[in-house]
Amino acid sequence: MTKIQSLITAALLSVTAPAAAQDAPDIEMWRLDCGTIELSDAGPFSDTHLYDGEKRTLTDSCYVIRDGAKYLLWDTGFPAALKGNSNTQWVFTVSLAETIPEQLERIGLKPSDITYVAVSHYHDDHIGQTRDFPAAELLIGRGDAEAIVSGKMDETRAQFGPWFAAGATGKVNRIAGDLDVFGDGSVTMINTPGHTPGHHSLVVRLPRSGTIMLTGDLYHFEEQIENRGVPQFNTDRADTLASFERFNQMADNLDATIVIQHDPRHLIRLPEFPESAK
Repeated sequence: MTKIQSLITAALLSVTAPAAAQDAPDIEMWRLDCGTIELSDAGPFSDTHLYDGEKRTLTDSCYVIRDGAKYLLWDTGFPAALKGNSNTQWVFTVSLAETIPEQLERIGLKPSDITYVAVSHYHDDHIGQTRDFPAAELLIGRGDAEAIVSGKMDETRAQFGPWFAAGATGKVNRIAGDLDVFGDGSVTMINTPGHTPGHHSLVVRLPRSGTIMLTGDLYHFEEQIENRGVPQFNTDRADTLASFERFNQMADNLDATIVIQHDPRHLIRLPEFPESAK
């Protein structure tokens, strides 16, 4: 081996050895029940009339992910005030059986233990209990954050009081693209706009269960993956279709399990609470 080759080899070892010596991230994930949605007509979930007249039941799922001593809460469901009640608006009848803090208590956590509260997007069924975690850093797509503070979404902005109210001091990360949440590659928010301007999905790499991809509201039920059903209320059709393509290719390349957060048929893809996926 020449002197130059020896120097190159030594340099490469100095870069790769510390990373190789690191232990794999200690990750686990819980699925929380954040509400139920009864659809009297699923028609609005396709702008080409794929589901006109169909009745469906959707879940409203949230997730807690632990990386070492840090915790991420992904989506926050319906407001706690809905507990024990139901509310009907348009084609939606929504209800909530248990709050997020109540479920966290069952796994030995309290709201102040949450390091990051991340929302896939700004719709009511994903942000309802966000302000119950004021000490957490908010992770939100930049396009959604800009819409929330635009002056046209005051009710939505109120749900983010600790971060977006006048004089608020909560820490906010407005994410333009993708974000490696914990900095170790275990959990990544991926940019999938179209449902809303700053919509994100989540990639979770678990040591035993493999890679899980949480959809946010990129998809609402499994059929949309095949028929590319775009809801009437999405903010950008072209962005939605591009996000479908990116998400699906990523799932294939990572050999990932897709979990559609609103599809009750996908509940079996993760352990039943309070068990966790590892």
